[in-house]
Amino acid sequence: METSELLKRVRQIEIKTHGLSSNIFAGQYHSAFKGRGMAFSEVREYQFGDDVRDIDWNVTARFDKPFVKVFEEERELTVMLLVDVSNSLDFGTVKQLKKDMVTEIAATLAFSAIQNNDKIGVIFFSDRIEKFIPPKKGRKHILYIIRELLDFQPTSTRTDIQCAIEYLTNVLKKRCTAFMLSDFIDDHDFQNALTIANRKHDVVAVQVYDRRMEELPNIGLMKVRDAETGHEQWIDTSSKSLQKAHQAWWKGRQQKLNDIFTHSNVDSVSVRTDQDYVKALLNLFAKRN
Repeated sequence: METSELLKRVRQIEIKTHGLSSNIFAGQYHSAFKGRGMAFSEVREYQFGDDVRDIDWNVTARFDKPFVKVFEEERELTVMLLVDVSNSLDFGTVKQLKKDMVTEIAATLAFSAIQNNDKIGVIFFSDRIEKFIPPKKGRKHILYIIRELLDFQPTSTRTDIQCAIEYLTNVLKKRCTAFMLSDFIDDHDFQNALTIANRKHDVVAVQVYDRRMEELPNIGLMKVRDAETGHEQWIDTSSKSLQKAHQAWWKGRQQKLNDIFTHSNVDSVSVRTDQDYVKALLNLFAKRN
């Protein structure tokens, strides 16, 4: 993308998503994600009724009387966006590409974060870690993230969600809220990695998909291509058995994905490219309150 066009798109995304985060998401974001972590504040002498599990044994031994650790809600969060940049996101049959919706959702979450004085960082992934942007604050940082979301060119076409999750677990030492933005088209088993990550962090899954994943158009013979492997084949979309098999495949895939999120205790939301992601995110926030 040429520089002038890129800057224009960045500005368009900023105007739209900054407005959404200011006018619609501000309160909901704060209540949905604030106060989920506790930070050490100070030590004080033990008082009747204090939880013995909070006793600081080192300080207690030093002063020969019991002291307890005092914790308080963390006033700011570290927010990480795990953004799928594999080739399957470069697809859309109605309204917009999946990657365009991912960009808007990511930008909206980023602006919501900085308005709450939170740090925001990004992990771009395919079947490898493509780029890591460490969490920081500020509008300049957000605009840099948006530019990367719009113009980033991955080195690989495929997807490995487990790779991204394990990287998050290893690279972020402090607890964070992590939004995974993907179509989750991945045959690797990432449930165990997701479960481990969600014990350390607060992981939220946001699935973006196209309506043609649910149902094929009835247009007769059609050539289809796997965006990640390049495999091509002809299919007869007028075949009722094919239509039925495709719908069953999609329902089975979605059920398996939902089971993974449930077993990993991860909140999730799915939004189609021709649907309103604002409503989907508000429903997600409401579910967490």
